[in-house]
Amino acid sequence: MVKLMMGLKGSGKTKQLIDLVKKAVEDEHGDVVCLERGPELTLEIPHKARLISASQYNFGSYEFLKGFISGLNASNYDITHIFIDSLQKIVEDDSCAAIEEFLNWLDRFGAKENIKFTISLSIEPSLASEGIRKYL
Repeated sequence: MVKLMMGLKGSGKTKQLIDLVKKAVEDEHGDVVCLERGPELTLEIPHKARLISASQYNFGSYEFLKGFISGLNASNYDITHIFIDSLQKIVEDDSCAAIEEFLNWLDRFGAKENIKFTISLSIEPSLASEGIRKYL
């Protein structure tokens, strides 16, 4: 399952994501992972969630991110939820086609591995493709 939070910069997506991470840590019976661009959320995310700073890795493409997520799952079968804050800042390809293809892959991967994904995107929902908006 993939859930998107969309809106322009400053619309409160990150605050909402932090609240969802906190709730997931309390309610879910598995491991929670939060992937962000830099270490900005270190003090905001509960220590029970695994916070990963993408700036420590060379995320250059969605293919790399797919491999990274697959590796996370391969090393920890107890992951139940992965949060990704500001997807376009982690992978600097903001084309609707690339985002849509990645979200479709996440949806298939999540269904197969029983992992939920919550992702924030800095896009005005009305400007996103229908293939992206279906995950709202």
